[in-house]
Amino acid sequence: MSARSSFIHLATRAGILFGALFVVSVLLAAIPGHRAPAAQPQSSQQSSSSQSQESQGMDHSKMSGMDMDDAKANEMHAVHDMTRGQMDAHSLHMHMTAMRPTTPEDTARANEIVAQLRGGIEKYKDYHVALSEGYKIFLPNVPQPEYHFTSYYNGFLEAFAFDPARPSSLLYKKTSEGYELVGAMYTMPKRATEEQLNARVPLSVAMWHLHTNLCMPPKDQLRGADMTKFGLKGSIATEEACSAAGGRFHPIIFGWMVHVYPYEDSLDKVFAMHHHMD
Repeated sequence: MSARSSFIHLATRAGILFGALFVVSVLLAAIPGHRAPAAQPQSSQQSSSSQSQESQGMDHSKMSGMDMDDAKANEMHAVHDMTRGQMDAHSLHMHMTAMRPTTPEDTARANEIVAQLRGGIEKYKDYHVALSEGYKIFLPNVPQPEYHFTSYYNGFLEAFAFDPARPSSLLYKKTSEGYELVGAMYTMPKRATEEQLNARVPLSVAMWHLHTNLCMPPKDQLRGADMTKFGLKGSIATEEACSAAGGRFHPIIFGWMVHVYPYEDSLDKVFAMHHHMD
């Protein structure tokens, strides 16, 4: 190849690379930038539908302003809070959307989401397929009623566009032979408004939720800290109380989440906060 041809070839490749980077930058800039509500301790399931959300999308492995010790500790607490019998609708550390009046249009859209989800995840009934396609088991060595197999690539895509057949996470129940597929989880960035959440999965059939009001202990006290006060199960739920305890306050972690159990026989079970078990 001549020197001129080599130069043209390299210039073309460089142009494609910079073009791709430009497109990604434009897409990132296009994500809505509404700010989140200050997370308040809740006395009921109701949350104001006029409030909007802040910051960035959910990633179980990365939380802004937190180190890996913080992240691992609170990932475990978040799983604990989301399991059957442990998740309290009045939790100081849970912010949920309010249920809206049901409409025929919402019901039809919800049923279509379920149908598309079933089709999209059918192949993952063999959990080996999920693993082969890049889904990662979240905390596989921690006993859980259901395990999240997460695709961080899908989570990234969900910040831009919604495909009901492409969830961020698959939900499995552990069995003697491996894992049984029971559901899936969709995500949205923290900054998403309730109207944007409703446009994806109607708020008349499902409650999206955020993990909120996190107070982490001082870094040099993390190992021996009193976790009845700190963390996602702790009693501290305000920035003032956290500062008084010498902690580090995070109003919102992760991003919006909603569980879907498409193999259930009614919409209230399909969009339950946790898997219905008789």
